[in-house]
Amino acid sequence: MPLTDYISSDYVNAANKLKGKKARRRIVAYVESYDDILFWRMALSQFEDETRYFEVMLPSRTSLNKGKKQALLSIMKQGAGSNMMACVDADYDFLIQGETYQSDFMLSNPYVVHTYVYAIENYQCYAPSLHNVCVMATLNDHSIFDFLAFLTEYSRIIFPLFVWSVMLYKKREYSKFCITDFNKVIAVKHSRIQDMMNNVERVRHKVKVKLNDLRRQCPDKKEDYLRTKQSLLQLGVTPETTYLYVQGHHLFDTVVAPTVQTVCDELRREREREIRAKAQHVVQLQNELSAYNKSQSDIASMLKKNFGYTMSAPYQRMLKDIERIINSK
Repeated sequence: MPLTDYISSDYVNAANKLKGKKARRRIVAYVESYDDILFWRMALSQFEDETRYFEVMLPSRTSLNKGKKQALLSIMKQGAGSNMMACVDADYDFLIQGETYQSDFMLSNPYVVHTYVYAIENYQCYAPSLHNVCVMATLNDHSIFDFLAFLTEYSRIIFPLFVWSVMLYKKREYSKFCITDFNKVIAVKHSRIQDMMNNVERVRHKVKVKLNDLRRQCPDKKEDYLRTKQSLLQLGVTPETTYLYVQGHHLFDTVVAPTVQTVCDELRREREREIRAKAQHVVQLQNELSAYNKSQSDIASMLKKNFGYTMSAPYQRMLKDIERIINSK
């Protein structure tokens, strides 16, 4: 086969037939970027058996072109089938339900799997899993911060403004309030653990100010707002889980990773105090501190390797989509 930018679906089908009836079927899965490969490999591997296996790859074979559009284009041009799929982040495309060409293609093409939450980073920030991330990073299982309560309250606060963000995005009225504007308002200031909930209250104030501003700018949007809110609720977005649907990189980089870092710093200091208190002499103290420091892990790396979201409702919904594709003929 000549080296083209895409692997033809027909080529994959033909190659599978040439292997014989007992050979494992190869299924190509196009993903957006390098960062997505591990996430989708872990999801798809659950469906590998003696009859099939997956090959997760970037959308272009001849260039460094990456991204969601490229992944969707790869199956658009090559005619996806049960042996080829695209695995992409949902972004706002899931929430606006076909209002743009890309959203419509992502939702209507039977060989596209999307995350349902905004991106894979949102899964990595799944609140019930964050204590375990702290344990992996610090080897200290003392629960000193309630991540679920923190992100639940944060979500409740930003939900009304999130509805505005989705509504104006859906109407392409970006100049009034774009995703970047939304991210600036919902940014969290980071400090000591004791001040975390106070910092969330500061976000509440910023959200309130922006909501009043938008209502003054757009006095005719009340009905649109209520329709958008109802639509989001029907899609599974709740005031308590809004954090799963905001821009993933922003959530990861400016909200969750710094919060986890703050908690882990305190857990490490706690463990070091314990070592100092129990050490019987200087040499033992130095050896224990050295061993403990070497056993710790980087916070961002631990979050990216966090798979504690697998029982969440959006992830389980995504797995059902994968199962539907591989069982199609």
